[in-house]
Amino acid sequence: MASSTFFNCTPLLTPVKPIARINPNCCNSTACLSLFAKKPTPLNLSSSHSISGFSPLISSKTLIVSSPNQKPQSLTIVAAKGYKMKTHKASAKRFRVTGTGKIVRRRAGKQHLLRKKNAKRRTRLSKTVQVDRCDYNNVIGALPYLKVNRAN
Repeated sequence: MASSTFFNCTPLLTPVKPIARINPNCCNSTACLSLFAKKPTPLNLSSSHSISGFSPLISSKTLIVSSPNQKPQSLTIVAAKGYKMKTHKASAKRFRVTGTGKIVRRRAGKQHLLRKKNAKRRTRLSKTVQVDRCDYNNVIGALPYLKVNRAN
């Protein structure tokens, strides 16, 4: 289930009255407060998560008329946090993390043809060894949620 973040902001939204056509050369009266610019302005997020700059959300063919006795409306915007990274399940079965944060793996060569390998060699192949430092980036890329101590 993807987590969501709620942003609560109170922008100065006023009733929007659509009009058919406005000639910008003859619109000099005080009733025409502002026309939105042709190019959209980016949304700016501050540390309090309020959004300013709503010109991309409203079309350029609208007229904003504000009344001094009207309160600004509250607006809640829901934004998803992002994409969850997927664990490579084959790698998750092959690698483990020790209590100190080291990545360990099994040794190769213990699956078959064990009769010709002596007991000392079979015992050595049964033990786990630490993954080389040069392979840490590959393992961590396949297992993004692995609790690894990168200093080891």
